[in-house]
Amino acid sequence: MIAQRGRVLLALASLYLVWGSTYLAMRWAIEGMAPLFMAGVRYVVAGGLIYGFRALRGHAHPSARQWRNAGFVGTLLLVGGNGGVGLAMEAGINSALSATVVALTPLCAALFARLWGQRTTAREWLGLLLGVLGIVLLKQGDGLSGSVFGFAVLIFAALIWSFGSMWGKHHEQPDVWMASAVQMLVGGVSLLLVSLLRGEVWSLPASAQSFWALVYLVFIGAIVGFSSYVYLLATVRPALATSYAYVNPVVAVALGVWLGGETVDAAELWGLAVILFGVLLVCWPVADKSLSATRRSE
Repeated sequence: MIAQRGRVLLALASLYLVWGSTYLAMRWAIEGMAPLFMAGVRYVVAGGLIYGFRALRGHAHPSARQWRNAGFVGTLLLVGGNGGVGLAMEAGINSALSATVVALTPLCAALFARLWGQRTTAREWLGLLLGVLGIVLLKQGDGLSGSVFGFAVLIFAALIWSFGSMWGKHHEQPDVWMASAVQMLVGGVSLLLVSLLRGEVWSLPASAQSFWALVYLVFIGAIVGFSSYVYLLATVRPALATSYAYVNPVVAVALGVWLGGETVDAAELWGLAVILFGVLLVCWPVADKSLSATRRSE
């Protein structure tokens, strides 16, 4: 149990830090690359590397059912979730509103978890609500405005990501690494197909900065970050697995102050404090059953 807690803490730390840093990397990577094409390349390469490495080491290939289930989850997460956020921003939703609505993901995941009989504790609900409040405080100075269509797409994306996360937790998939590989492969190919249908121009990174940002997104953002998320979904409670949605903006702000010379006002400091307290409520150990490695086969 101690070893498992250590792995969970390492996965949480990786997810918090890595996905909090990908916003800047994505902004650099799409210089000269269409957004959906860039995302598709990122996940196909990352998934292919993991799958090839595992296969070369003699690990069993996923069954047809595991391919179907993991591929369905990958399509929901990467096309419906990530793709939906990109479409919403393209429709005029600013990053502040995007971050605020995406912060609803843990709440949505907690609600969907009830479909499979998993209830969220009162303390976790309080932590989740404080997280949303903190995001609003953190982003209020940026202006929460945008088109009605973009806002609707953003809500849909948060729902799809949350549902896909919970559905995958309760359906048969291969081991964590193979599940990550299949989800990224199928989701990445689906993103490329959508990119083609939308008429995006496929082009290589326009600069060395764009190229290295893409490399970072493949090896760190996808292989480390996404695989950590898949592991947490299979291992811990939904509220804890999705708590990254609150911590990532904190990391992004910290990086902006450290690397970008940005400043933080009093409201943002209050927002950071509220977020961290909410995450503490969610992450505080809830007996051993909080580490529930319960992936039920269906």
